Amino acid sequence: MKSKRFLWILIFSLFPQLSSAQNYLGDFSSSADIGPVKHKGQTLYNPKDQIYRLSGSGSNIWFDKDEFHFTYKKLSGNFILRTRAKFIGEGVDPHRKLGWMVRTTTEPSAAMVCATVHGDGLTSIQYRKKEGTHIEEVKCPINAPDIIQLERRGRSFFMSVATYGNPFWTVEIPDFDFPVEMLAGLFVCSHNADVVEKAEFANVRIVIPPDTKFTPYNDYIGSHLEIMEIQTGARKILYSAPNSIQAPNWSPDNKTLIFNSEGLIYRFDLSDNKIDVLPTDFANRNNNDHVLSFDGTMLGISSSSGEAQYGSIVYTVPVNGGVPQRITPLGPSYLHGWSPDGKWLTYTGRRNDKYNIYKILSNGKGDEIKLTDQPTLDDGSEYTPNGKFIYFNSARTGSMELWRMLPDGSHQEQLTDDELQNWFPHISPDGKWVVFLSYLPEVDAQDHPFYKQVYLRKIPLDGGRPKVVAYLYGGQGSINVPSWSPDSRYIAFISNSKLD
Repeated sequence: MKSKRFLWILIFSLFPQLSSAQNYLGDFSSSADIGPVKHKGQTLYNPKDQIYRLSGSGSNIWFDKDEFHFTYKKLSGNFILRTRAKFIGEGVDPHRKLGWMVRTTTEPSAAMVCATVHGDGLTSIQYRKKEGTHIEEVKCPINAPDIIQLERRGRSFFMSVATYGNPFWTVEIPDFDFPVEMLAGLFVCSHNADVVEKAEFANVRIVIPPDTKFTPYNDYIGSHLEIMEIQTGARKILYSAPNSIQAPNWSPDNKTLIFNSEGLIYRFDLSDNKIDVLPTDFANRNNNDHVLSFDGTMLGISSSSGEAQYGSIVYTVPVNGGVPQRITPLGPSYLHGWSPDGKWLTYTGRRNDKYNIYKILSNGKGDEIKLTDQPTLDDGSEYTPNGKFIYFNSARTGSMELWRMLPDGSHQEQLTDDELQNWFPHISPDGKWVVFLSYLPEVDAQDHPFYKQVYLRKIPLDGGRPKVVAYLYGGQGSINVPSWSPDSRYIAFISNSKLD
């Protein structure tokens, strides 16, 4: 499960002087000035914070030729390019530019398309559909967005932009007759031939989606294990794998992230980035519904390794592994929460073709107790750290929304109500915030598929206006389980892309 990204991060942590000496460009392969610029541009990449800093001059990107600094790689087929960007310094010309660009060649008059933010906040998608022709543009109603995304989908390009915290505004430009392989990357242009401007690009992601004919739950693409600081939105990829890894738990001792992959449970050591298998004996068909107890001594897992007629069954195992103890008598059952005192487990169970939320004693004794009773799907149950509420998601109103109830199932209260489909509420250890996954409206309320453009959002514990904290390509397996750091500063999650 080693990855190129992980190896580079390890190398630069041991030998930081190599970063400038060898001009490592992170996810990109080349850096160049386009056109006859007066001042040479530069790209610097810091593998520690995974931030790109570009400097460049150039008279403009307009009419029939361009001058700017470009950091890029070759991409084929469909892709999604995303970053959080800003200019460094006050700047000289209000029309200095930064953003994403896709070009057919490095020639100044090449056909191209770019998602552009100007120094004065003007934002547009600009494009030259044929070499040597004048650029056209569609302007955006949002001023000075810092989240910039450019997507190629067949013959269309989509620009999506947002001011951090808000959902995307998106526009499509169709009918590009571009080759399969393109040059795609970040750019900065000073719009003044005598000036050098600087820009910073954080949270850079190059996403290669699956083939259009992929079969869900059978065909998988690669995965990034990420952590993000909630206060700033700064993200860092800790580990990348070419296969599917899912659903990180963050251990209460702040030492380990636990995730599942191909039926097994793995531990990622946060001190040395080493990965090993957490032994679960006969349980080798574990899914992404696994949860650590609040005291960190036990791990609950959901596994289809037992009686085939039941499907997924909930088990518990010591946190360092062992022989799982069966907890739920019936199935399928999908674990989502422990009570803070360790006495109860909450889970989603399918009974009589209906999915509702149940709880059961964590020692496996006693009958399961039904907490919700709806014809639609209820899922994602999780106790608050003080044990006063169970949060969950429910499609009972026609859209998937966040709810909460008392631990006995009474006083069920809706917390969100908007156009997005909201899943898997996770409460911060300090009891102040709820982070959850949001799909776009076109996803069915009762579905949570892989490989979609999704948001991670947060609300205060008692509800309120949701704020986007992360823009990512993922969905199923991204954040199914509790994944807050014990100090409530970070969350862990999975994003997806085909990897080299």
